[in-house]
Amino acid sequence: MRLFATQSEYADRLASAVESEIHCTSQMRLLIDQISMQQGRIVALEETKKRQDEESGQLRALVHDFERKGVQRLIDKQVPVAAVVVMACSRPDYLERTIDSILKYQHSVASKFPLFVSQDGADENVKNKALNYNQVTYMQHLDFGPVHTERAGELIAYYKIASHYKWALDELFYKHNFSRVIILEDDMEISVDFFDYFEAAATLLENDKTILAVSSWNDNGQKQFVHDPNILYRSDFFPGLGWMLTKSTWDELSPKWPKAYWDDWLRLKENHKGRQFIRPEVCRTYNFGEHGSSMGQFFKQYLEPIKMNDVHVDWKSMDLSYLTQENYLRHFGNIVSNAKPVHGTDAVLKAYNIDGDVRIQYKDQPDFEHIARQFGIFEEWKDGIPRTAYKGVVVFRFQTSRRIFLVGPDSLKQLGIEHT
Repeated sequence: MRLFATQSEYADRLASAVESEIHCTSQMRLLIDQISMQQGRIVALEETKKRQDEESGQLRALVHDFERKGVQRLIDKQVPVAAVVVMACSRPDYLERTIDSILKYQHSVASKFPLFVSQDGADENVKNKALNYNQVTYMQHLDFGPVHTERAGELIAYYKIASHYKWALDELFYKHNFSRVIILEDDMEISVDFFDYFEAAATLLENDKTILAVSSWNDNGQKQFVHDPNILYRSDFFPGLGWMLTKSTWDELSPKWPKAYWDDWLRLKENHKGRQFIRPEVCRTYNFGEHGSSMGQFFKQYLEPIKMNDVHVDWKSMDLSYLTQENYLRHFGNIVSNAKPVHGTDAVLKAYNIDGDVRIQYKDQPDFEHIARQFGIFEEWKDGIPRTAYKGVVVFRFQTSRRIFLVGPDSLKQLGIEHT
């Protein structure tokens, strides 16, 4: 009996041990399975991490590319030098010729010189013509109110033009917030270096407050009277016909802008207040508008023969410091002083036979007109100032590269030159 009991006890222990072994084996297998699952998860996580690293690298490359393009866009989207506005009304064919001329040279500097067309009135042909160009921002001035002229027989066109100019410049300076604006008309072509010229002149305009505006025009810019495309002058006479002004100047002019004849108004001493204008020797615009509000006035004699510059001048490398107020009086005075004085009633005839620069003194306006008529230059004065004059001196080339200086009675004194 004791032996049986002992065997039974061992059997129970053996069974318990076997059961424990089976449980251990089961737990071990479960642990192995868990480890295997964890290893699978680790592999999956590693693959996920690898994929995420690859995606992260791609995203970094995209961000870098976007940043690079963004910086490039910022570079491209620079602060404009000046808005360019073409003033139009009712001549779609003229407008097309003008826009095509501008776009020929503007496409490479479009961000510096954004282009606008401002139309006065509701001519559908003009509107459609302007809207055909994706490069142009179109503006329209509509004013159907009656126009009251100040004197009988005046053309209302001059009143409408002045009103349109004020509206367009107010829009560009105050709504669009440009710091400078270049004004063209719908009957102009521009030269190859038009934009480079105005970009260089913009710095001069900003830094010298004695300059009221910069023009692309020389009234005596006919082929026979010009020679050097690199030369610029200061003038007391407003040239117009393709000109640039600053917002600060417009702040002054806008509140008192005239009802008509705005260009002659700007030539009055009370309005330009001793400030001057920059003009080139060789024009940077050509006016082809034989038919318009001025009825083709002087077109055949003065506008059609104009020489527009056709060579590229590197204005960026040009030193324009001679044009500043503190330098120009001495600079121009030296040139006039070196010119050979010619006197007498036959002064014009004598000038023909002199090779170098010549200066001829005139006594008054009738005397000037008499001399100007003999050479064929503009005779007109406004408010005591001849066209193109600086300190009463009108300069032009004659036949060759020599310059003729028509000198007023007080000009030498103003230039600091002793009479010779």
